[in-house]
Amino acid sequence: MNANHNRLASAALLLLLATALCVALPRRAAAQESGAASPGGLCPAAADFENPLNTPHWNGWGADVAQHRFQPAAMAGLAADDVPRLSLKWAFGVPGATRMVAQPTLMGGRIFVGSQTGRIYALDAKTGCIHWQYDAGGQVRSAITIGRDSSGWSAYFGDEHGIVYALDALSGKPRWTSRADDHRAAMITGAPTLAGTTLFVPVSSYEELSGANPGYACCTFRGSIVALEAATGRQVWKSYTIAQTPATHATNAVGVRRKGPSGAAVWSSPTYDARNGLVYATTGDNYSDPPTDTSDAFLAFNATSGELAWSRQVLSGDAYTVACNTVPPGANCPAANGPDLDFGSSAILVDLPDGKRALIAGQKSGVVTAVDPDHAGAILWQTRVGRGGKLGGVQWGPAADDDRIYVAVSDTRLSVVPPDTPGAQLSVFDARIGWLLDNAAGGGLHALKPETGKEIWQTPHPGCNGVPGCSPAQSAAVTVIPGIVFSGGLDGHLRAYAAGDGHIVWDVDTKRGYQTSNGVAAQGGSIDGAGAVIVDGMLYVNSGSGLWGGVPGNVLLAYAVDGH
Repeated sequence: MNANHNRLASAALLLLLATALCVALPRRAAAQESGAASPGGLCPAAADFENPLNTPHWNGWGADVAQHRFQPAAMAGLAADDVPRLSLKWAFGVPGATRMVAQPTLMGGRIFVGSQTGRIYALDAKTGCIHWQYDAGGQVRSAITIGRDSSGWSAYFGDEHGIVYALDALSGKPRWTSRADDHRAAMITGAPTLAGTTLFVPVSSYEELSGANPGYACCTFRGSIVALEAATGRQVWKSYTIAQTPATHATNAVGVRRKGPSGAAVWSSPTYDARNGLVYATTGDNYSDPPTDTSDAFLAFNATSGELAWSRQVLSGDAYTVACNTVPPGANCPAANGPDLDFGSSAILVDLPDGKRALIAGQKSGVVTAVDPDHAGAILWQTRVGRGGKLGGVQWGPAADDDRIYVAVSDTRLSVVPPDTPGAQLSVFDARIGWLLDNAAGGGLHALKPETGKEIWQTPHPGCNGVPGCSPAQSAAVTVIPGIVFSGGLDGHLRAYAAGDGHIVWDVDTKRGYQTSNGVAAQGGSIDGAGAVIVDGMLYVNSGSGLWGGVPGNVLLAYAVDGH
């Protein structure tokens, strides 16, 4: 390991220790709705919206419970030929934010979006003015899911403390909260999936980072899917991704107990299969020994009972914490010392031309895998699209239309450098450290046949032209409308590709300053995590991700064709 890698390991250790300290602090109670905190941009009084499911919308993470990330023509309102004429219509700034990774939801002419600061906003989709805002008290990375019950329309989401919220979608007033997991490192990063009257919530954690502290008894968190009654928040069932309860099985080099098995977090939004009555989840790596056969896997749970119906592991022996980044590995690095190549993307449920079906997901290994949901997850095909790595491979997920699966590749390469190095971003944890992205590593968009995994076309990133700190990595989730695929990257560009052959038809650089609808100073930066959302002739995308060398920012952007 070279000097840069050693310094990167030290930076990662600092991050882990900071996180471990943060998660041990008492959690802040959720604040009440507040419209006065914004410096401006409030909407005039608005009437109740009619059934938003009857008007163009994008609900939750994947726009449907099968997680396609595809918007049909009637909902998109944007023809492929019009995409080159998109221009900025309005911008909205989030005060205090340096990361914009919570994907917006659009329902009933309103945008619902969470933020790094814990504030939830309901904005007018056409103007960006604020209908209401609510402070959840903790970072909200998950997309928001909208649903209706006898009490009216609710907005459902989770936060960094593992708490699930239901707010009145029209007023922002709280309806209920429910803790999905009592573990101190539990958090919710994937959007809840609503099927009928049940909300399926994925649970992930920070504990992979906490393990870098040699004094920490690593590890005890287990990923899970929690089914809640949407009207009340009452828990219907909870199923762990690891059946065994963690137990002490050794001591580490400093005499602290080692516990396990642990990990297999669920980072992404679950997929619902009405035909089979199943809920599908993809899982992360283990955090401690012994490794289990449900990490880095597709899991299927009975939607009514929560019983595990089947599992299909794609990579075995992947037990890892940040303690493994040092040389020699730290006290809480599992003996397996796995490569940390877990799933961050939801499984996409697709119909195949022969009448069969497939579940398809991308992995940090750089491999896309398709399994058979009707035959206990038997592997149908695997296709490598990237080199893979801890910040590599497929990060936040592909998209699918009727003919293709579209996959963006991250393969980020990061060095730790002096903070005054050209192009370096200051570490958010230590101002003495600079993070520099490799301007020649990563990126590319691939189109695959869903029945075989065969590559149809591949378009490399256009390149960074030698700009220091620019990265060609395309980490953000992909979005598709008829004829067009959208992919954002760490270079701050959002690009539109022709679905037929992959050539670029539109390219906008979001890294600049903006005047905003709410009067908050706003800056665009890297695009990571969430993908673009297209509804009723408008495209919405977050810009700014100041983590691991990305360019920070705090803006939500809305584009439309002139005259829309």
